[in-house]
Amino acid sequence: MLCNRGRPPYPTKVAFQGEPGAYSEKCLREMLGQDVIAVGRPSFEDVFRSVSNREADYAVIPIENSLGGSIHANYDLLLRFELFIIGEHDFKVEHSLMALPGTKASEIKQVLSHQQALAQCDNYLRAMPGVERVPTYDTAGSAKMIAEKGMKGCAAIASELAAETYGLEVLATNIEDDHVNFTRFLLLARQPVGVFIAPPVPAKTSVVFTLPNTAGALYKALACFSLRDIDFSKIESRPTSAQLLQYLRYQLRSSGSGAGGAGGGSDDLPRFQYCFYLDFLAAELDDAAQSALAHLREVAPFMRVLGSYPRQGQLVGPVRDTLEALRRQARAAAAGKGSAAAAATPSAAAAAAPPAGARRLNIGVVGFGKFGQFIARAFARRGAAVRGTGRTDETAAARAMGARFYPMYEQDEFFRGLDVVVFAVSILSFEEVLRNIPAEYLRGKLVVDVLSVKVHAKKTMLDALPGDADILCTHPMFGPESGRAGWQSLPFVYDKVRVGDHERASDFLAIWEQERCKMVEMSCELHDEYAANTQFITHLMGRILGEQRLAQTPIDTRGFQSALRLMETTCSDSFDLFYGLYKFNAHSHETLRGLRESFAQVERQLAAKEAYMAAKADMASEERQRILAEVRGLLREAARAGLDAAVQTEYAGMRAIAPTAAGEGEGQGGEGGATIEGELVPEGDAADAEVQSHTDIGVQSAAV
Repeated sequence: MLCNRGRPPYPTKVAFQGEPGAYSEKCLREMLGQDVIAVGRPSFEDVFRSVSNREADYAVIPIENSLGGSIHANYDLLLRFELFIIGEHDFKVEHSLMALPGTKASEIKQVLSHQQALAQCDNYLRAMPGVERVPTYDTAGSAKMIAEKGMKGCAAIASELAAETYGLEVLATNIEDDHVNFTRFLLLARQPVGVFIAPPVPAKTSVVFTLPNTAGALYKALACFSLRDIDFSKIESRPTSAQLLQYLRYQLRSSGSGAGGAGGGSDDLPRFQYCFYLDFLAAELDDAAQSALAHLREVAPFMRVLGSYPRQGQLVGPVRDTLEALRRQARAAAAGKGSAAAAATPSAAAAAAPPAGARRLNIGVVGFGKFGQFIARAFARRGAAVRGTGRTDETAAARAMGARFYPMYEQDEFFRGLDVVVFAVSILSFEEVLRNIPAEYLRGKLVVDVLSVKVHAKKTMLDALPGDADILCTHPMFGPESGRAGWQSLPFVYDKVRVGDHERASDFLAIWEQERCKMVEMSCELHDEYAANTQFITHLMGRILGEQRLAQTPIDTRGFQSALRLMETTCSDSFDLFYGLYKFNAHSHETLRGLRESFAQVERQLAAKEAYMAAKADMASEERQRILAEVRGLLREAARAGLDAAVQTEYAGMRAIAPTAAGEGEGQGGEGGATIEGELVPEGDAADAEVQSHTDIGVQSAAV
């Protein structure tokens, strides 16, 4: 949830395509009400660009029609411009026939409108014999043309809002042939609202992705959702230009997202490359949706979440709170509680702070150091009367921003008449500073802390503050360095721990919204649970890298450069801040213990891999020895068999040549073996030795 603001922080401009009175503006009014500023643009691209360039806060665009189908140009623009879908509205198209006041239907000779509107009223126009159909660029533009040029005998087909805008008389309503004619419009913004969607709000998420040209690729992509029982409401494919896909691939490479294979492969694209647009019925942050999207990233070369938003025309997040504030302002103006200007449509004058009818807050900042002055400048910029106090004299700095500085010994003067007291001191000194301030100084005031740990601040204030003091725990998740270029989209977390004066709390929170922070209402307990990872582990890793004395090298990778930036950013903060993140966040202790276990686990994995590689080498050596032994045995057997055969052959040959020699030489061989023609024939160990010599030669050859 977000705060319910007491006023809109700035004029809320919503861009649409077309002239004033167009169907897009009528849809815009149905969706957002009468208190926003509708800004017409000549083309859809101009609509997207106006939001991207901050000329408008939101945009309303048509994306599909129940009769005409999808508006493909807007799908391409969703890819080109990094805007997010934050809402949808099904708009019923109702065509009206209008002309100059006093004109009768029988006097109409020409009917002007957009070609699609003329086609959708074909049956009605056929009943008007002799009437010429004149296609124009826009339905509301046709009404504007007739009004400005005083075109008698001409009528326009447009919305009733167009007739009201240009002072035309409506001759007939609901003249469309098909009365079930709906156009689905999308509400776009620069920041997503998925984080604000919580049960039981029904949600929808839109994604776009490409697929490799392989069999079953689409089936695998859709299975990511169907296997998790996530239903679809729309899927379609569209050929996308090679230039756009090349840009998307370059964008992925630059961001280092590593999604799928978008960064690899050949740069040559097929002639027809398709993007798939999918709407599924779940919030992006649901566990099942998170798993499905992670799975999809594995199979899709490119994937982007276009937005996660409520269904059925509901609104959440900043846009909802802005509309509520605008409605309250309009009611107050109508009741005489605001100025006459406040009752009018918001204009540029509404940007001045504070707006008409709102109180001018008196804000005191305790701890007027670097961060205290940083936020005090924003308070002063937004019209608050700012005071500062601290241990060192910062009179000059306070005067430069239009504030007033009080030394610590002038506490009576400092606290007198304050609406809000902001403690911008360190985590370690917070409790001591708070308890040293007399309780009567804080009675009836809104007391705010800006510490990086929240449960500690909450418990301390509940224990130390008087019961009539309101308590607002906040954490601006940025500082003078990260917020130097502005606070746009930087997270501001807050928890209304104890608030009696809601209007005052809303006025204070509106200052941060005026600076366009990303407002996140979150309990102190949940904040600290998240912060143990988002903050403490970041500072911890930066400190560890700092102990390594890392420095730039000629061959730095992007990952190493990121590590250097992390080290420099975290080590530039005081060690007291790091210690405070550890000391006063119980989850940080668990994070540190888990990190130790993770380091040990990684070391065990490395040791296990080393042991595996050594065992693998030993097994390979043993296997080699076994194979060599087998080869040696086989060669020995082969050598023995070959030698025996040779001896027998030679012996048989000699007997054939000298059949009587054996008898004459009988008894001359002795124990050394038989003789053939005076030669010794090897037997027993002598024969084995000769076989072994042949075997060794064979084994050596095999080993080589």
